[in-house]
Amino acid sequence: MAAAPPRAAVRAGDPAPPRKRRSALGKHRALYLMAVPGILYFLVFKYAPMGGLVIAFQDYLPFLGIGGSPWVGFDHFVRFFTETTFLQLLGNTVAVSLLLLVFAFPVPIILALLLNEVRTRSFKRSVQTVIYLPHFMSWVIVVSIFYVLLSTDGGAVNNLIVEAGGQPIPFLTDPDWLRPMYVFQEIWKGAGWGTIVYLAAMTAVDMQLYEASELDGAGRLRQTWHITLPAIRPTIIVMFILAIGDFLELGFEHMFLVMNSLNREVGEIFDTYVFTAGIQNGQLSYAAAVGFFKGLVGLLLVIMANRLAKKFGEEGVY
Repeated sequence: MAAAPPRAAVRAGDPAPPRKRRSALGKHRALYLMAVPGILYFLVFKYAPMGGLVIAFQDYLPFLGIGGSPWVGFDHFVRFFTETTFLQLLGNTVAVSLLLLVFAFPVPIILALLLNEVRTRSFKRSVQTVIYLPHFMSWVIVVSIFYVLLSTDGGAVNNLIVEAGGQPIPFLTDPDWLRPMYVFQEIWKGAGWGTIVYLAAMTAVDMQLYEASELDGAGRLRQTWHITLPAIRPTIIVMFILAIGDFLELGFEHMFLVMNSLNREVGEIFDTYVFTAGIQNGQLSYAAAVGFFKGLVGLLLVIMANRLAKKFGEEGVY
């Protein structure tokens, strides 16, 4: 009688057996435990609230709840797209987002490249500590600092302009200065912290490549251009795709703090409009519809950017 054929070996690419999965979980349990707070954060504050988006299709009344509120379909979306404020909100949001992509996105990359060239460890760590500090300040503190510096009534910057023979500039109320000030504050607060990802990516670069390039006569600039930048290009592309996903998601707090009645025409964006409509005016369903629109656009932009990255041979986000 012929012997039974041996059990098929696990092929490359097949799912790992349960025993191997358990052993992998046990081996890396510390890493999985460290990931638990992040997973819980996204489950509680990102995924669970998505169920509330159903009120965007209702005339939601808090005392009736989601189950008892009447359905209105796409009425809130139609109202939003036909209002005169839609184009203004879209223009303001897109303008600020483009400025952030053009001016704020490259700054952490440039800072990381400069820090990577510093050979004195003590000086490098001191610079990193200084540029990381603004990240831990709230927007209230950041905007307050700039208010003290840029105020026309005793502000340090305007005092210097007056002493130089110029006229005080209303940085805080002039609509033309709102967007440059907003972008500069974003760079000042977040650029240093953003270097962490790129510096981590640079640690994976093979040092032998630098040594070989030195033997070929390449200077530091050529090494940066031909070795460092290509090595961190996948990281840059992933971060860019994630930034594209937040194209309409600028955040409420920062713009709300720098905006006032004199510069509102260029400062009103989707996030502040959602606060005004939903919290101040009590139009919860309408505000949910605006938020739903923002999220949908962000999702489509991420999918498009990811497919474009893969088309050019990059890994992308997924």
